[in-house]
Amino acid sequence: QVQVSESGGGLVQPGASLRLSCEASGPSFSTFRMAWFRQVPGKEREFVGGSWTRGATTYADSVKGRFRITRDNTQNTVYLYMNSLKPEDTAVYYCARYLSGGYGDIGSYNSWGRGTQVTVSS
Repeated sequence: QVQVSESGGGLVQPGASLRLSCEASGPSFSTFRMAWFRQVPGKEREFVGGSWTRGATTYADSVKGRFRITRDNTQNTVYLYMNSLKPEDTAVYYCARYLSGGYGDIGSYNSWGRGTQVTVSS
């Protein structure tokens, strides 16, 4: 079972930037397809973006143009760069490894981390 761990969350003002990190255990990380989700209390966990094969990425419409996913396979880490943050981006952000199925479906993933809290507030 692959272990993942998120870090980098915090409290920032609207318009600020933040970088989240997701480190995964196990060999062959370069073959892992990884994604970021977020969740606020009382709502379903929602897809934010994913890092697929051959450098391909996908983003939710709500973050497209503001968020960017990169990865460093030498460090077994995927990054979520978040720019122009808004109060509605406040959530716990999770990282997970994609297995199969719809990429927006949480059932398509395993190896979830514990999440990192991002709060955007003035």
